[in-house]
Amino acid sequence: MAANRHLPAVKRHVVVTVVGARPSMFEIAVACEVFGLDRSELVDPWYEHRVAAAAPPPLVTNEGLRLDTPYGLEQLALADTIVIPGWAFISHPPSAELLDGLRHAHARGARMLSVCSGAFVLAEAGLLDGRRATTHWMYAAELARRYPKIDVDPRVLYIDSGSILTSAGTAAGIDLCLHVVRKDHGADVANAVARRMVVPTHREGGQAQFVNLPVPAEAGTDPLADILDWMLANLDQPLVVEDLARKAAMAPRTFARRFRDATGTTPRQWILAQRVILAQRLLETTDEPVERIASRCGFGSAAGLRQQFQREVATSPLAYRQCFRHWA
Repeated sequence: MAANRHLPAVKRHVVVTVVGARPSMFEIAVACEVFGLDRSELVDPWYEHRVAAAAPPPLVTNEGLRLDTPYGLEQLALADTIVIPGWAFISHPPSAELLDGLRHAHARGARMLSVCSGAFVLAEAGLLDGRRATTHWMYAAELARRYPKIDVDPRVLYIDSGSILTSAGTAAGIDLCLHVVRKDHGADVANAVARRMVVPTHREGGQAQFVNLPVPAEAGTDPLADILDWMLANLDQPLVVEDLARKAAMAPRTFARRFRDATGTTPRQWILAQRVILAQRLLETTDEPVERIASRCGFGSAAGLRQQFQREVATSPLAYRQCFRHWA
């Protein structure tokens, strides 16, 4: 017992959220909620979160609140993950100190996250060149015009390219931050955080579902909502578009169009994504063999699961289980 007192403490993963002039309180609060609250009962140690001012504090948010912090850009040198929330003045380049700090942090292996127009800061630092990235759909055309080396995709909620992750507007920052928790600590921990925030752990589709669309029908009044629930409960069954359309009392083309409007993707892509998500959870939380998991998820064979898993998760089911099983 005495020897245990001399074991070195496990280093906390330091997350630094960089705040510029006229910041958006919501996007800052997302990072504070996910990374800043003490959740050591889920994982110990949890993240250590710091808010760093990129301009002299106190800063005044868009909502009129005064934001003060003892931390500045010197924190970039200590960060394991850096979050850039929405940036108010995208027409003005960030300071050279901030851009240099981001480049040096990235060079030493720090992970970068942007929310909404925060992508413009990473773009100005040159960190998105040659990468696929996203931002709020209102800013996507401008990002692509000003930074032609970036493959801008305005359709998605977030993009994970490994060391650099970008997300769409405002609430998509929640999706991205929970995705990072899932990567770091597994699905059960991410699910627990999402439950406490009363938000879904994972939203399907992309920004297309938020652009120029009518308000969706209330729950229980839309046959498409009912069929989505049924599909989730029957992922182990053959799910054919014609059969699903018939079940929803729609023509196949109408069903496919309504499905894309509601989810931002095709029925086939949505089904594959849901099957992979279910497979991830089963790999993390059960000892079932890959063949059994493949059957439960509707892949038909272990080879089918491995192929799709490699495509979507960029690893094998076995490697994924070895990495995340101990968090279950």
